Amino acid sequence: MSIRYPNGKPYLPLPNESNQLKKQPNKVSYGNRGMSLEEDINSSNEYYLAKGIAVIHKKPTPLQIVKVDYPKRSAAVIKEAYFQQASTTDYNGVYKGKYIDFEAKETKNKTSFPLKNFHKHQIEHMRQVLLQKGICFSLLRFSAIDEVYLLDANHLCSFWSDQEMSRKSIPKKEIEVLGHQIPLGLYPRIDYLSIIEAVYFS
Repeated sequence: MSIRYPNGKPYLPLPNESNQLKKQPNKVSYGNRGMSLEEDINSSNEYYLAKGIAVIHKKPTPLQIVKVDYPKRSAAVIKEAYFQQASTTDYNGVYKGKYIDFEAKETKNKTSFPLKNFHKHQIEHMRQVLLQKGICFSLLRFSAIDEVYLLDANHLCSFWSDQEMSRKSIPKKEIEVLGHQIPLGLYPRIDYLSIIEAVYFS
């Protein structure tokens, strides 16, 4: 399927970027669960919603469908579509009256997180959320070692601003210092709200 941005340029997903348009998401094997970061977050959000803890959802990606094939009367296959607008971040919602907005990324690297996983318009969106006093961050997974960190958007934006003059990635050691590792569990799988409670509400 061919998908293009509003300016007509073809959409080429990043190597570590989850592709929302595939029928089956890329699988990451860890702990015999075979769940991707996106699936784990979605499952955690469903738990928060069911328990009345928070209302946080994945943002839908607006598409303009331009070509559809009908191989069968009962089935339609999208052959070409365009992003109607550039995406911002993956998730948003509300927790204890505060606006929550975050991006989720994962890498196979063990010692650093590539900044190329993020897009300029996502960083600009995060800065706008911060200006409005919203809680904004990124969830970063090192899939090879099955570790997830919450990194505040202020730090991510600083790394982004510095990349032209220095490193093109965030060293894991700095993420460990500036961010917060999230213990993995079952219900919820990624309890990032426990970190938010401790960091932003204490």
